[in-house]
Amino acid sequence: MQREDTLLQISTMMALLDGVFESETSYASILEGHDFGIGTFDHLDGEMIGFDGSFYQLRSDGSARPLDPETTTPFCSLTRFTPEQTLSVNQEMTKQDFEQWLSEQLGTINSFYAVRIEGQFSEVKTRTVARQEKPFRPITEAVATQSARTFEQTEGTLAGYYTPRFGHGIAVAGYHLHFIDKERSGGGHVFDYTVNRVTVTFEEKPRLDLRLPTTTAYREADLESHDMEKEIKIAEG
Repeated sequence: MQREDTLLQISTMMALLDGVFESETSYASILEGHDFGIGTFDHLDGEMIGFDGSFYQLRSDGSARPLDPETTTPFCSLTRFTPEQTLSVNQEMTKQDFEQWLSEQLGTINSFYAVRIEGQFSEVKTRTVARQEKPFRPITEAVATQSARTFEQTEGTLAGYYTPRFGHGIAVAGYHLHFIDKERSGGGHVFDYTVNRVTVTFEEKPRLDLRLPTTTAYREADLESHDMEKEIKIAEG
């Protein structure tokens, strides 16, 4: 049984950088015991967001639909979310200012956290990569086909994780967030936002259950020669 203080992660950000976009891991095989998470799908066919036990696939055409448990994932992070703190923000704050403030509220910046931000946003900018086909390109090239969308004066939910600096490459250091609007009609990977009136909840996750792929593509991937800082910045926007 997965402990509730554990963050389950499938594969690594470094593997995505090298174009490992397929997996034998279905969401059905890992969702039990988890009600919160973000991730992607094989062939980078959209972004995943989940909270309150409901999971969605956000696609590059701007649509959102309930996750099909039989789909597979080359990268995702799941947990059971039991918030330790609830905070309110009732003023407009940019992404940079908000995340600096939020980091000051964490018990330590040397651990992992599940984070949920819900309410009114002045603006949320998202992107979703279009489905990729073989031969796969590195993710820094795949994002050239991304679909960008700006949600203005919107209500919805940001969900994701804070990863400490030492975890960069396993995941994305700092805040990695996905968004879905209140109507559950669209969203994506978040690269900028401005909060207005939101409720923030978070929970420390001191245990990391990292499961590496056993596929040939992963075992033969070049995970050593990448300029990690530069490439992750390109990939994550």
